[in-house]
Amino acid sequence: MSSLPHPVLPDAPLLVGYSGGLDSTVLLHWLWQAAQASGTRLRAVHVHHGLQPAADDWALHCQQQCHQRGITLAVHRVTVDRQAGLGLEGAARQARRAAFAAELRAGEQLVLAQHRDDQAETFLLHALRGSGIDGLAAMQEHTLLGASPLWRPLLPLDRAQILAYAVQHQLQWIEDPSNACDEADRNFLRLQVLPLLRQRWPHAAAALAGSAAHCAQTRQLLDAEDAELLEHLEVAPRVLSAALLRQLPPSRAARVLRRWVRQHGAAALPARALDQLQHDLQHTPVDRGWQARWEDQSVRQWRDHLYLLPAALPQLPAHWQAPWDGRAPLVLPDGGQLALIGAHALPEPVQVRARRGGERITLRGRAHSHALKDCLQREHLAPWRRAQLPLLFAGQTLLAAADVLLAAPLQDWLEQQGARLQWRPGGW
Repeated sequence: MSSLPHPVLPDAPLLVGYSGGLDSTVLLHWLWQAAQASGTRLRAVHVHHGLQPAADDWALHCQQQCHQRGITLAVHRVTVDRQAGLGLEGAARQARRAAFAAELRAGEQLVLAQHRDDQAETFLLHALRGSGIDGLAAMQEHTLLGASPLWRPLLPLDRAQILAYAVQHQLQWIEDPSNACDEADRNFLRLQVLPLLRQRWPHAAAALAGSAAHCAQTRQLLDAEDAELLEHLEVAPRVLSAALLRQLPPSRAARVLRRWVRQHGAAALPARALDQLQHDLQHTPVDRGWQARWEDQSVRQWRDHLYLLPAALPQLPAHWQAPWDGRAPLVLPDGGQLALIGAHALPEPVQVRARRGGERITLRGRAHSHALKDCLQREHLAPWRRAQLPLLFAGQTLLAAADVLLAAPLQDWLEQQGARLQWRPGGW
């Protein structure tokens, strides 16, 4: 009789993270048995970190074990960036997650082998680092890696149950010698702190994991409120109302900002950038632009709105130009695109180029041309967008500044055709 409950498999193919150690060996065997009965597709991935002399032997062991059971195994060799500022443990985890993300196929669900003792360690690590409710929630049984589901079915179980299963089924696994060294923070907790806690409180790991579960429940409630607030605050994709954000208590505004950044796939807001952002939000006049930068991201303020942008926005090369007849979208050097919607082609080919300064345009209803710079300022277009505008020329005559400003002749023709220009800026 199995020492573990029978897993309820999802209606999706499974990709199991398989290091060859005790936990992932039990996970793979447990799921493989269930998958045989249910017909669920299952394969495994082994991440070869190259950090131990026996790493090649470990990969071979995993290949042999999978071959015996008819399980397809992918082996990913990764380079652990020791200079990333994450420590060896954190850098290895980052490389591992990148390998998992690269291996996942559409529709697959990643399955990892963390258990209740791992959860207790994670809770303590985050508490010792001064984490808030999000960090203390630790790991979740069901979450995401990028856009793919991630499942940790062993999370309710402790290591003793997992070991008992391995012994019962006579499984073979690898013992990583680094697990016996307490230099890494997690190993120190596992080898020194948790055994001491258990001497006084035998159910310490279960209690710590329970606290993490309570924090997770609180976080879910806060997340739901954050999502509702963000629906009101985000006036356009990647654009927040600074005026509405100022009405929130600072702690709530911080959560909303973190969620806003996270849901658009940007790097997580570090404390330094968040502090600067909140300070500038409250103390900088609304008519003065500012920005908070971190990694390759930035939040810029303009006219009482916050914009989430790349730290270095792409620009059109100063002397770039290209002919365009409107028959197909024009891909711009900054990654943007210019397209004609609703008509087969422009009435005559144009030259598209970057702004160089001094341009003038004649708008509908105006007898004389006006400086493009002055017209754009009246359009309430953010300064960084003005710098990106592609201009359409017929000879020396400016016909349009992207789809923001149209000279009278082009505007008349587009209306007659029921057509329009569409500009997608680079960097959005």
